[in-house]
Amino acid sequence: MEFLCHHRDRADSLTLRQELLEDHWSYMDRYEKEMIARGPTLTAVDGEPTGSVHIVDLPDPAAARAFVFDEPGYQAGVYRDVLLRRWRNLLGRTMWDFPGGRTGGNRYLVLGLGAGRGADLALPPGRDDLIAYGPLLSDDGGTWLGTAALVRAADADTARAVLTAGAYAAIEVHDWQFGGRS
Repeated sequence: MEFLCHHRDRADSLTLRQELLEDHWSYMDRYEKEMIARGPTLTAVDGEPTGSVHIVDLPDPAAARAFVFDEPGYQAGVYRDVLLRRWRNLLGRTMWDFPGGRTGGNRYLVLGLGAGRGADLALPPGRDDLIAYGPLLSDDGGTWLGTAALVRAADADTARAVLTAGAYAAIEVHDWQFGGRS
């Protein structure tokens, strides 16, 4: 089962986050085989971290919750909240398989938070810039809760356009970059 996790930083946690960076990476290294994508979200202005995104393939929702809540930054109070949703990998690859590579162009996390009937359940046309894409689901996989994408785009508005306008309660766009050890 695949899961998307977005830890969102507290406003005053940058120093603590930096102090725990090696602990965070060491923890994530334990999930190297399960990792589909990872990386920090960033402020658009100065590129400071605002959170961490991890897409992982784990046995069940209990394992996903353990992954999220045992993370060193979470344990130390770096994050203000966590979005954890089951996810379906419609591209069938990891971020490391993205033909566009780790660098070049702007990268974004796009989260469409559900409102009613499912939307964007199939891959959009022109998917060359999609790094990861899929629906956000309930723990049992039976209820659509939104759609998430990691995308390379010219700007945030272009990234937002990967999802259907008006089909969501809200669409969030966050600057994002490939994560992990270089």
